[in-house]
Amino acid sequence: MTLVDHLPVLSIAIPAVAAPFTLLLMRRHPGWAIGVAFTSSAAMLGCALALLAQAGDGTVQAYALGGWPAPFGISLVADRLAAIMLTLAATLALIALLHAVVTGADRKGWHFHPLFQFQLMGLNGAFLTGDLFNLFVFFEVLLIASYGLLLHGQGPARLKAGVQYVVVNLVGSSLFLIALGLLYALTGTLNMADMGLRVAALAPEDQGLIRIAAMLLASVFAIKAAVVPLHLWLPRTYDVATPAVAALFAIMTKVGVYSLVRVVPQVFGEGAGAAAWAPAPYLLPAALVTAAVGFAGVFVARTLSEQASYAVIGSTGTLLIAVAGWQEATLGAALYYLVHSTVAGAALFLVSDIVARRRAGFTDNCSPGPDFADRQGVGLIFMAAAIAVTGLPPLSGFIGKLLILTSVTGLTNWGWSWGVILVTTLIGVIGFARAGSAIFWKAAETEGKGATETFARTDMAPAMIALALLAALSAGAGWATAYAEAAAAQVLDPAIAARAVLGENGS
Repeated sequence: MTLVDHLPVLSIAIPAVAAPFTLLLMRRHPGWAIGVAFTSSAAMLGCALALLAQAGDGTVQAYALGGWPAPFGISLVADRLAAIMLTLAATLALIALLHAVVTGADRKGWHFHPLFQFQLMGLNGAFLTGDLFNLFVFFEVLLIASYGLLLHGQGPARLKAGVQYVVVNLVGSSLFLIALGLLYALTGTLNMADMGLRVAALAPEDQGLIRIAAMLLASVFAIKAAVVPLHLWLPRTYDVATPAVAALFAIMTKVGVYSLVRVVPQVFGEGAGAAAWAPAPYLLPAALVTAAVGFAGVFVARTLSEQASYAVIGSTGTLLIAVAGWQEATLGAALYYLVHSTVAGAALFLVSDIVARRRAGFTDNCSPGPDFADRQGVGLIFMAAAIAVTGLPPLSGFIGKLLILTSVTGLTNWGWSWGVILVTTLIGVIGFARAGSAIFWKAAETEGKGATETFARTDMAPAMIALALLAALSAGAGWATAYAEAAAAQVLDPAIAARAVLGENGS
């Protein structure tokens, strides 16, 4: 076997090996530890890009750990969707890591880099696993790492938010285990490709239990995605987290969306009997409410970081409006918007930190304050980030929302989707305009020390890189949308994954 054949497992093994090395090096050789962290993240991006290219022709690579064949062994599955998510996670990791290093946020504790690597290990594993139990395992890995990252830098607000975050996710993990128990009892397997075949062959008397299991899984993924009314943990958590950590956390809600997209068509698709598309009737109403609540939160938020937190919720709602169509066109639009909204949300968290560092005691409050260093330059970066999050031209958010609006036109109740997306866009624009005018155009009469301090502008670089990537996504929209639609078609045809994972038994 060549190195290319091991790319799926390397995406998990690289951060797993890098984490203990950064832990050993951080106290005595912090520079080396940072070098290991960057090297690991760059290597993960290389693996992800290689898988992205490999999957471009429709190849689905199934990797059997230990040589045990599916469904008895642990399978990793690298298709177009997994490659997109791996590339997004690695890119976001490099941006967040760069911001943490240039601002010194990583030196506020000894365990930032090990936890950061374990977080990436959990994310990559969740995107690659072809087994529901191992999806649960990787969920726990990334959640445990996220608990530590949330508390990085200490403080009572982070401790309080951390306790709430842990409690919510413990409830989600318990529901996940109950659903897994039901599914295993009914089908005798936890391999997703194999389970999809067995669910289709279940007796009529078992259909009710399968439907219950489907709804439990959907509830777990809704918690991870912060879908209303299961969203209350997110604003408090992301608002108090270290900004570089919050930027990485921008992909955490997308893990829940990814899990829905991966599991529902594969296990609860057309052939699942009474459980076929079980979460579908509830997904669109929940998505509409989530988008409305998220952008309403942007409008009333008191700080830029709080605005960014609610923007993550709002963008998830917009994304799920497209996912709820469960068609190639809607799902393709959703995948394009997923990439955009994740990077845009991360950029907004980084901008909030740039503002807070320069405004001294005023932090990132959406209120007038004294003049501060690089006010005009930071204002331009904020405007670009706000344009990206709300979905205005010329950045990729406009293309993403246009794709979603176009794709849902043929669906029932499409008017609700159009209305919510257009109205929430307007509310978002007004909310960001209000915050931007207060911070960058109005000045308080009292002069603060922020006006006399100077800052190295290196802390602007990560946010500018994120915004440049969104501009590139807009410029390359033709290729990106074609790849996203091909990924959607692959996901919606569960037989493709079944043949790749199970071989002749999946035919």
